[in-house]
Amino acid sequence: MPFIPHTEDDVQAMLAAIGADSIEALFDEIPAELLAKGLPNVPPGMSEMAVARLMHQRAAQDGMPLCFIGAGAYEHHIPAAVWEIASRGEFYSAYTPYQAEASQGTLQVLYEYQTMIASLTGMDASNASLYDGASGLAEAVLMAVRANRKSKSKRVLMPATVHPIYRKVVQAIVRNQGIELVELDYSGSGNIEPEYLKRYAGEDYAALVIPQPNFFGVLEEVDALTDWAHANHALAIGLVNPTAMAVLTPPGQWGGKGADIAVGEGQPLGAPLSSGGPYFGFITCKQEHVRQMPGRIIGRTVDLDGKVGYTLTLQAREQHIRRAKATSNICSNQGLMVTAATIYMALVGAEGLARVAHACHANTRALVERLTQIDCVEQVFCSPYFHEVVLRINQPVAEVLRALAVQDILGGYDLSADYPELGNAILVCATETRTAEDIERYAQNLERILSRRKDGPICTKLRPKEGTL
Repeated sequence: MPFIPHTEDDVQAMLAAIGADSIEALFDEIPAELLAKGLPNVPPGMSEMAVARLMHQRAAQDGMPLCFIGAGAYEHHIPAAVWEIASRGEFYSAYTPYQAEASQGTLQVLYEYQTMIASLTGMDASNASLYDGASGLAEAVLMAVRANRKSKSKRVLMPATVHPIYRKVVQAIVRNQGIELVELDYSGSGNIEPEYLKRYAGEDYAALVIPQPNFFGVLEEVDALTDWAHANHALAIGLVNPTAMAVLTPPGQWGGKGADIAVGEGQPLGAPLSSGGPYFGFITCKQEHVRQMPGRIIGRTVDLDGKVGYTLTLQAREQHIRRAKATSNICSNQGLMVTAATIYMALVGAEGLARVAHACHANTRALVERLTQIDCVEQVFCSPYFHEVVLRINQPVAEVLRALAVQDILGGYDLSADYPELGNAILVCATETRTAEDIERYAQNLERILSRRKDGPICTKLRPKEGTL
């Protein structure tokens, strides 16, 4: 479909038809203090060549550093076929379908995506994606409050071991809807102690959020936590890493009855880091909660001639129902990411995804063993983990990470702002893409930086020893 901009005459004709004097009058319900006065980081209209040059310049700023940062976005190998297929015109330009039987190809992709995500999480049903993992968790909280009719409090237990940005996003979305987030502290092992929950027993909570693994990379005691939630008439919301689900017990099998809702960030399934997005969120649930799930569900059927067809079966979208009842937050960007994830999962398969997960864990173990050989580097939590670990060093983290960045090494996520009680703590991650040489390069640079920092400037380039890297 060609892009046809409206002329000024078109705009005036439309405004006259609806009885508005100007574009500003059309949007006068938006409070003035919320209107952007300008977009300082967006340049004025440019030619295609100038735009291409600008995009190349901005992409080059990312460089190709050696990455040991996880914290919600992970560098995984993406088979070349994934985006070779996803960028075909019929996928790349396809708009999210609104009409029930439109776009059979897109509907089939979404149906297959839903099937694989539901299988991966051990749940009964999946929608067709959300904006990202953080907003997906907010939708899961809203969904749990709607679904748990036994709860009148609108209170949800939110562990401090949930990604700090996720918690902020959830708070921003639910705070004006009368929902209270009650923060759960973590133990000295870096997880939620089931015993600690006893103080909340018998109180009215709509749901308990259970991260697996949690933001520190530590594995939670999901069976005990899920059973506690159900014993106290709360729903269990599993916040999971999809790669980890290839080797860990999926939320649908947690405890005696399984979690009620599972949600997470889909970026590890075929989406590159690419300056932070776009990514997509996934959400799945048990059958009894499916009518409270946001977004759309694609169904498969046959027509009178026995031919297979796909159609939208549940679509609680803003286009179809009253705005106050809408629960959707999906757009075409997320549809493209879901297409890539579907292709990625189909190509890699269950066995391949398990190999990826095992390789991530093995590389992280190697990373931790090597880094903790360095003086003044210690592992903070000695608990089972997946592919992220909290380390503590004896110097300010920001300065050390900055020195590592000079060596083209992204050394981890600085935890000191979000968790000051941990001191100079850093969250490190190794996926299947990291090699023994990568880990040794990181270790050598970190050791040099920590040992020399007290003697003077540290932002000097270290040349790898010949034959060692």
